Amino acid sequence: MEWFLALVLFALAFYQREKLRTLQYRVESLEGAIDHVLALLREGKGADVAEAVAPPEPAKAKAASVPVVVKRSSEPAAEPVADLPPQPLAPEPEPEQQLEEPARRFAFDFEELFGRRLPIWAGGVTLAVAGVLLVRYSIEAGLLTPSVRVVLSFLFGLGLLGGAEAAYRNAERVGDERVCQALAGAGLATLYAGFYLAGSQYDLIGQTVAFLGLAVVTAAAIGLSYRFGLPSAVLGLVGGFAAPALVGGEEANLPLLALYLALVTGGLTQTGNRQRRPWLGLGALIGGLGWGGLLLTTGGMSGVDILALGLYFVLLGAVLPALLATEKLERPLRLASAAIASLQLAVLVDEGGYSALAWGLYLLLGGALAWFGWRKAEVRPAGAMAATIGVLLLGLWPAPPEAGFATVAAALAAIFAGVPLFHLHTRSDQLVDRLSAALVPLALCITMLLTFGTLDSDSLRIVEALACLALAALPGAAAWLLWNREDAVSLASNLTSAAVLAALAGLCVLPNMASPFLLGAIGAGLCLLLRRRLQGALPLAAVAWAAALTALASVPVSDAMIREMDALVTGTGHTDLTGMLRWLAGAAPFALLAHLERDGLRRGIAESVAALAAFAALAQVLPPIALVWTATAGVLALRWRIPGRDMAMLALVAAIGLWAFLPLVDWTGAGAVSLAGDPFLLASLPSLRSTLGHILPFAVALAAVRVSERGFLKAPVALGWAALPVAFVVLHVLFKQLFAIETMTGFRAAGLAERTVFEALLLALAWGAAKGFGRVAADKRVATGLAVLALAHFAVFTLFWHNPLFAPQAVGPVPLANLALAAFAVAIAGLLSLRLWHPRWRVWIDALVMATATLGAITLLRQAFAGSYLPQLPMSQAEDLLRSLVGIVLAVAFLLIGSRRAERSWRVGSLVLMTGTAIKVFVFDTAGLEGLVRIASFVALGASLIGIGWFYSRQLRSEPSPQ
Repeated sequence: MEWFLALVLFALAFYQREKLRTLQYRVESLEGAIDHVLALLREGKGADVAEAVAPPEPAKAKAASVPVVVKRSSEPAAEPVADLPPQPLAPEPEPEQQLEEPARRFAFDFEELFGRRLPIWAGGVTLAVAGVLLVRYSIEAGLLTPSVRVVLSFLFGLGLLGGAEAAYRNAERVGDERVCQALAGAGLATLYAGFYLAGSQYDLIGQTVAFLGLAVVTAAAIGLSYRFGLPSAVLGLVGGFAAPALVGGEEANLPLLALYLALVTGGLTQTGNRQRRPWLGLGALIGGLGWGGLLLTTGGMSGVDILALGLYFVLLGAVLPALLATEKLERPLRLASAAIASLQLAVLVDEGGYSALAWGLYLLLGGALAWFGWRKAEVRPAGAMAATIGVLLLGLWPAPPEAGFATVAAALAAIFAGVPLFHLHTRSDQLVDRLSAALVPLALCITMLLTFGTLDSDSLRIVEALACLALAALPGAAAWLLWNREDAVSLASNLTSAAVLAALAGLCVLPNMASPFLLGAIGAGLCLLLRRRLQGALPLAAVAWAAALTALASVPVSDAMIREMDALVTGTGHTDLTGMLRWLAGAAPFALLAHLERDGLRRGIAESVAALAAFAALAQVLPPIALVWTATAGVLALRWRIPGRDMAMLALVAAIGLWAFLPLVDWTGAGAVSLAGDPFLLASLPSLRSTLGHILPFAVALAAVRVSERGFLKAPVALGWAALPVAFVVLHVLFKQLFAIETMTGFRAAGLAERTVFEALLLALAWGAAKGFGRVAADKRVATGLAVLALAHFAVFTLFWHNPLFAPQAVGPVPLANLALAAFAVAIAGLLSLRLWHPRWRVWIDALVMATATLGAITLLRQAFAGSYLPQLPMSQAEDLLRSLVGIVLAVAFLLIGSRRAERSWRVGSLVLMTGTAIKVFVFDTAGLEGLVRIASFVALGASLIGIGWFYSRQLRSEPSPQ
């Protein structure tokens, strides 16, 4: 009991704090006005006194929180300091208005608060406590009989109420409205305490009588709040919801208690509306919902209990929030009330075993929210909240009967989707209505399918299919109503919902493997339906693309997934027409998008996906090589018959490249090993079948592609350059078949011949590219690349790793006419070709030609002494001397060439070679010679040096040619 009184005291103190602040501000304003009047009188400005006497104009008024309950007496005026004309008092604000406090600094007046304000309220609370203590003392001391005690407590409470009425009627004499409010509050508190102590604490009266007495006191408090103001309203709120707890009892009468709580909540809400106290109705709703949660914990409810509580929750969740007059918290209050009441009703449905009565009460809540939403658009989000909880509750229904489930689902669809659809029809809809029409049927359908396991197997479920189609009619009709509006998001939502529901209906009657046909047809239909809106409305384009992706994704997600995907990776050994049709059905929406889209990026993506899906379809009926060549033919057809489909060509080229990837990896691995010095044998190459069946079509497709899509590139780009390395691999593999070197013995015997012929072939292709052939124009860049490739091949393999001077490579038994001459001749021819095509490189190329010729001459000299395999015999002294002679001869030859062609690079090369030869003769050759041979060597060297010097001096005296 003490906590109840403390709570009442706290509420009264809080209310008085606000009134104290308002009154303090008014007193300060009046004091300031008086000081201003005195100052004007001292200065002699009597004319201005009239303006100064008038009290300050009240601030802008706002709605009062309480009605005027007493007449306000005027306070005695101060002694006039001068003869002033009487001034009219400022008009008091309207009873429906209240002064709005401007921003000011808080001031605390101890004497005002504790001397004038609080004693009256403290006196009222003290009287209430005195009444409680009087009843308690009389009971404990046994002074009076129980009946007399109860009567005396009631008389004391009624006496306090009578005193409050007397103070109200004599407001001018009393002079303070708080006296009647304090007496009324004390009287009501005494009556509450009397019924509580008599009924619960001492069992003097029955619990039913005590409960009815508390209810009467609550009704009286609500009624007296219209006369005595806030304290009575606070006591009615607190006491009304505390009464059931004060009375107690082991077995509560739920219908009676629900009726009582409904009356209290409704009465307080209406009282708050009438007195413009929205917090009173808000507090009543909070208290009522709190009691609703407590009532749900009782358990063991009968049908009558369920009905009573259900109606109580409908009242709290739909009726009272719609009637509550508040502006600041209107939307969140209604959402919260609907959510809490829906949850409580959901618990009630579960407690009631999902009976028809319990479901009917929940549907009644939904209907009430729909009805109020029809009258007030602000209530509609609360209906969406109840729809969400209702669908979740339907999904939690354990083992529901099919008929009952269908009935409840149909009712939910009618209330939470049918009513929003009607709003769409009357064009009084909001966003929540458009979304409800789309989402509620979809959620109900998914809940139904999950509950009955419809999609777990390929069984025929005609009833579920018809239910899905019926639900699809709701968002379909909403989409039809939204078709001519500008709201693309809502239209997209309803189209998506209708399409998904139609797809689910089809899946209920079709086998799993037929899903691509169903989804492909739906996706194609959406693409055709939205063909005129794909460019202007991004949400609608997203719907078409999502449908196309779903259709294509359904192809591998089926019973035939392993077989069909295996055909894409390893090829197929049989014809699967069904698989091909499935892939084509999945590709159909993307093919339509590629035709309908005008945006370059989106059209390119649609083209590429459609091309890849078509490739996958062909993979179900064609073996790998036929598949790859068919795709290559498709690339050629797109290139020359249907121009502009660049992304489709690139997608097909990528698919062909995947088949060529492994053979190319094999060739690249063997080539990397050969760069390290290991021979490139036939066994290391891809098979001829893989080369012609996979790598060659990849090269052809690359050569045919020319990307000109403006959405990606500023200028057209041909991929012929990318085809050259692939074509080189094909050429190399085919060429290796001619010599078919499979062992090291064969490599020693024919390795140099194979390399020389290959380099000569590359050089011939380089000249063909430089000259052009047929419709192919000359291209020096390609020619240069092939010539450089031939020279690089010669430098890496013939000069470095497998040089016949130190590696066992057969050059042939015939002097001069052997492979060494051919190899070096091809290299020199390649260098001279580059010299011809790129004159600016002439000096460097001339140096390489002279070095290659010198090395070739030494190789030919070695072959004359050693035979076919050069490293097998050691070098003799005569051969070493002939090397010097060869150097001198070549130096003279280079000098003659330079003089004849007037090119300084050759003359410089001659001097370099002659200088090196002279050093070799002086340092190395003559060291091992004696006698006439040594003399002859010096004579020959001297004569050569004199001759070259004489020839070179004459050349320098002539006019130098420009280099």
